[in-house]
Amino acid sequence: MIFDSHGRCIRYLRISVTDRCNLRCIYCMSERRICLSDLEHILTYEEIERVVRIATSLEIGFIRLTGGEPLVRREVCSLVKRLSRIPGLTDLSLTTNGTLLEPLASSLQKAGLKRVNISLDTLDEGRFSCLTRGGDLSCVRAGIYAALNAGLEPVKINVVLFADENGEPPENDILGFAEMSRNLPLHVRFIEWMPAFGEYQHNGGDGRDAMKPLSENWAKKVLSRLGKLYPYSGPVSGGPARYFRYAGAAGSIGFIAPLSAPFCGECSRLRLTSTGKLRSCLLHDGEVDLRRPMRNGATDAEIVALFLRAAQQKPASYSPEAASSASMSWIGG
Repeated sequence: MIFDSHGRCIRYLRISVTDRCNLRCIYCMSERRICLSDLEHILTYEEIERVVRIATSLEIGFIRLTGGEPLVRREVCSLVKRLSRIPGLTDLSLTTNGTLLEPLASSLQKAGLKRVNISLDTLDEGRFSCLTRGGDLSCVRAGIYAALNAGLEPVKINVVLFADENGEPPENDILGFAEMSRNLPLHVRFIEWMPAFGEYQHNGGDGRDAMKPLSENWAKKVLSRLGKLYPYSGPVSGGPARYFRYAGAAGSIGFIAPLSAPFCGECSRLRLTSTGKLRSCLLHDGEVDLRRPMRNGATDAEIVALFLRAAQQKPASYSPEAASSASMSWIGG
């Protein structure tokens, strides 16, 4: 068990398995350029498995696979199978944009994946195509149903709150997601968008400068049109979200509000980038390199020391003025 310098116990590791993605969401990637890592710098599955074995020895038992889009990496089911067999693993989950999930959901579940988070910001086909620069919403819908049918539960839907370049708040989307939570066992989480981040921060234009963050309170006002929301304990491994549900609903609604209700004091996470950099905070550029020491023959004890160093670098809280210069697709969200 390891603690950071502020007394927080580290129990959760997010691992980016690739910085590649099959979508180009406007708040994540620049339209004009995209910087991808050389493939030889991406951690191998063997290296990821070693990192997770060391993490679980430190009682970091909650592992989430992310990207980029993790399902674009070949044989990702084999990685899930490797990791699911590691002693001390408490939970193994995956975050995906859902477009490639339908044909893989059952295989992922059989390989040992417990649950999925699906990133989906709109239920309107035209808006989805615009936000993702050409994505197909029907593929995501199919992926959601495939995840439910495969038993990858709880299935959480991550919805980033923002008004895009047309300036209209997406009220119909918010209400549509709420109806989904009533009719299906889906846990919809509305997440406040943090605009000063990564490539967005440095490469404006292409429509993103007009995007406007929307708050949790705004979303709650819209949702109140459908009835009263009751506090709810939330699904297993609910994370930092605060959950509610409508009376008789099959699912729930959660809010993650890093801007209006920061939760840094309870953060128990470290992040491993696809190139093997261990980061202590999403919005802090401090990192500890694991890839080079591993490839140079570092012992497990030496890697443990690097985990301890990364934990000690974890800031008490993030500062929007000192936002990370790295791309969200590279860090892994």
